[in-house]
Amino acid sequence: MRALLHPSVGLLGRILGIVLLTILIEFCASTILYDRASKLRVREDEVHRVAEHLAGASRVMIQRPPAERPAIAGRLSSKNFTIRWVPTLPPAPPMSADLTEMRDQITRWEPVLARHDLRLYLKEPGRGGIVMGSLQLADGSWVTFKAPQLVDEKKFRFTWIVMMVVVALGLSLIAGLMVRSTLRPVRKLSEAAARIGHGEQVEPIEETGGVEVRGLVRAFNEMQARIHSLINDRVEALAAVGHDLRTPLARLQLRAEGIGDEALRQEIGNDVTEMSAMVSSLLAYLGGEDDPEKPQTMDIAIMAATLVDEITDSGGRAEYAGPDNLDLSVRPVGFKRAIRNLIENASKYGETVRVSLERDADSIILSIADDGPGIPPDRLVDALRPFVRLDAARGRNTKGLGLGLAIALRAIEREGGTLRLSNRPEGGLLAQVFLPYIGNQT
Repeated sequence: MRALLHPSVGLLGRILGIVLLTILIEFCASTILYDRASKLRVREDEVHRVAEHLAGASRVMIQRPPAERPAIAGRLSSKNFTIRWVPTLPPAPPMSADLTEMRDQITRWEPVLARHDLRLYLKEPGRGGIVMGSLQLADGSWVTFKAPQLVDEKKFRFTWIVMMVVVALGLSLIAGLMVRSTLRPVRKLSEAAARIGHGEQVEPIEETGGVEVRGLVRAFNEMQARIHSLINDRVEALAAVGHDLRTPLARLQLRAEGIGDEALRQEIGNDVTEMSAMVSSLLAYLGGEDDPEKPQTMDIAIMAATLVDEITDSGGRAEYAGPDNLDLSVRPVGFKRAIRNLIENASKYGETVRVSLERDADSIILSIADDGPGIPPDRLVDALRPFVRLDAARGRNTKGLGLGLAIALRAIEREGGTLRLSNRPEGGLLAQVFLPYIGNQT
């Protein structure tokens, strides 16, 4: 066992070792159990009957002349026990250990038979056969017999099958536990990879297991360190770029205030505002803003109604339909930004925005519908990709980098939800947010 767990043994070697060890244990157990089962297969009542029958037959035949002995043997025979008398005994196979035990049982019941050279052997032993034997009389002649029911073959087979099934189940359980222990580092690696795929940072995995597994774990730990190093470098670089861009934009905004031409001042101010929004959306998508945000309980019904009020306060037309309160555990800043992007996107391309919220037993559906031109069906998937502009398809030149829906999609998927876009039959675009709901989120 220690050899299998040695660090120098590879994964294949460990599995092969477990298989070979299981086979070896099974072989030894089957040998021992077969010997045990074979000792149990003799029917005690038949042994007693045979012993008494042989003792009586030997006493009767030795008292009669040889000419009468064949007829006497016939009269002493029965359906389950046949006796013959022969003057000489033909060669017989050697006795097996099982039959030696059986002979000892017979002689213990009738000790007188021990002096008559009692021999036993199996006829057709490969089939589980019939017990036959011979007994030497005092004058050197022999009494042979055949006892078909001396061995309870059904009981033997049943006992043997039950024992082997128990052994097989036990060995399967042990082998399964050993293989599971061998593959435990791989399972930990798989779990860590899944967590990293969802944006989490995990502790380095301990390098255990076979040679290949330890090499894989080491490469995974190094890869994770490099990935997080690259992400941190990118975040720091984007934060620096964002700061450097916002500073001249702020100066430009201040200088624009001194322009005497009202129309020119307004145009420059709009351009600066647009550039600031573009920088903010770019940093939000690329991770320029830290995202160690933890999920918190948030009333998404109030949030949706507030965002609708913001549209109406700015002169747009928007409606909300749904419950007054609905608590859900989300990352509040990121999730609110995602829903705001969807509502503002609907407000840009439609005259009226309708926001609805509904919940069933295990999910929440937040729908944002507009009455705009919609999106061509073959471009619905493209609309969710970053930096993709569908202005020509939507019938209007709009500002921005095309990151609003991509940011919303990322934030919604971070909450375990999905975002689905579709065209309404009556015209316009329908954005549906599906979120899992587990019991009371408060």
